[in-house]
Amino acid sequence: MHWLAITISARFLNAFGIILDKFLLTSKKVSHPSIYAFYSGILSSFVLVFIPFGFSLISFGQIFLSFFSGIIFIYGVLLLFFAIKENEASQVMPAVGAIIPIVTYFLSLFLFKESLNVMQVIGVFVLILGGLLISYDAENKNGKNFFSGFYQSIGSGILLAIAFAFYKILYQNNNFLNIFVWTRFGLILGALSLFFIRPWRKMIFKSLANFKKPKKEHVHAGWLFLFTKTLNGLGSILLNYAIAIGSVTVVNALVSLEYAFLFLMGFGFAEFYPKIFKERKDFRSIAQKVLSLIIISAGIFLVSKS
Repeated sequence: MHWLAITISARFLNAFGIILDKFLLTSKKVSHPSIYAFYSGILSSFVLVFIPFGFSLISFGQIFLSFFSGIIFIYGVLLLFFAIKENEASQVMPAVGAIIPIVTYFLSLFLFKESLNVMQVIGVFVLILGGLLISYDAENKNGKNFFSGFYQSIGSGILLAIAFAFYKILYQNNNFLNIFVWTRFGLILGALSLFFIRPWRKMIFKSLANFKKPKKEHVHAGWLFLFTKTLNGLGSILLNYAIAIGSVTVVNALVSLEYAFLFLMGFGFAEFYPKIFKERKDFRSIAQKVLSLIIISAGIFLVSKS
C-alpha cells in the first residue's frame, strides 16, 4: 500500500479517537488530562507483544533518542488533551496541525536536508493557512483572536513535530518495528514522569485506587478508554510507518485530513451529546469551517503531487 493511502487511513482512525477523547474528557468520565495522558502512555506497554518479531538492541545514542522523543510525545499529547477539554476538537486540531508542518519543515531542512518540490512547498503553506483560518474565533467574548486552549495547541504542535522528526532520524538507521518498540518505551517513561508533579501524582494515585472497587460508570469508561486507545494505537502504527517510508513533512501536513473527519464527526455527535460537543451551527461558523476545509483540500492535493 502506498504511504499516502496509509496516512489517510491513520488520519481517519486518529480523528475518531480524538472525538472519543473529547467525549471522555469533557463528560468528566476522566477527571483530568494528566490522568488521561498517564494511561495513554502506560498502555504503550502493548508493544511487548512485538518483541519476538524483530526486536533487538540498538546503540546507546539511539536508545537515548528513542526515550527522549517518546517523553516529548507524551507531553505534546498532554497539552493536546488540555486543549481538547477546553474547546471544540474541530478547532483544536487545526491549530496543532498548523504548527506541525512549520516546525517539521524547518527541522527536515536542517536534520535531513529533505527537499520538496515547489508544488509541495506551496501545499504545506496552503495547509497552514487553512489551519489558521479554522482556528480563528471572531466571536470570542474575552477579546482574544483565537479560541480557549489555543496556546496549549501551539505547544502541543511544537512538541509533537519535534518527536516526529526524531522518529524519522531513528527510522532511517534501523528497521521500523524495532524503533517503534523502543520509542513506545519512551512513552511509558513519559507517563511515569507525570508522577514528579505533585497535584497530578495525587490524581493519578486516586484513579489507580478506583481499580479496587470500581463503580459501574468507571467500568464503562474504562472499556471506552481501551477502545479509544486501540484506535489511537492502530492509527499511530500506520502513521509511524508512513513517516518511515514517506516524507515526514508531507505526512504531517496531511493531518489536515483529520479536520474534515472531525468536522463531520463533531456535527454528528453533537446531535446526541450537545452539552459535550458544542459545535457552532450558525452560518458564519459553518462558512468559516467549510472555506477552511476547501483550502485544506487544495493543500492536500498539492502536497500529494510528487
